[in-house]
Amino acid sequence: MANNPYSPSNGSDQQPPAAIAQAISEISEKMTLLIREEIELAKAEVEVKAKSLLKGAVVGIAGGVFFIVGLYFALHGLAWLAWYELFPKETFFWGFFLVAGVLFVMGGLAGFFAAKLFKAGKSPAPTMAIREAQLIKETVTTTRAEKH
Repeated sequence: MANNPYSPSNGSDQQPPAAIAQAISEISEKMTLLIREEIELAKAEVEVKAKSLLKGAVVGIAGGVFFIVGLYFALHGLAWLAWYELFPKETFFWGFFLVAGVLFVMGGLAGFFAAKLFKAGKSPAPTMAIREAQLIKETVTTTRAEKH
């Protein structure tokens, strides 16, 4: 038994096959866990960005509705103004212009906030997860290169 190349008394750096298999198994389990965590990070990141895009779309649609209704009131007010200029009896048009102005302001604000939300969720790519994966790759390749 003194000839056993795997015996601890040999003085070599070799380990028994069982220890190597256990180390490989641990590495495999840790890599699987790491990959699962990276996938969860990517999912969470995409979910946050998708929600931001959805909110931006909803606010943008609301802004568009306000603008269309404001345009309707402005045109309606212009119609009343034309009537007033042709037949000067009452000034109904100022109420329409006031409502149109308020709706234009609300539409502009909604459009501004929609643009901010769209910029926040610009790309649903999981940048944090990709950056983490690149760091892991660099760590593994650097460690492997140092051993050789």
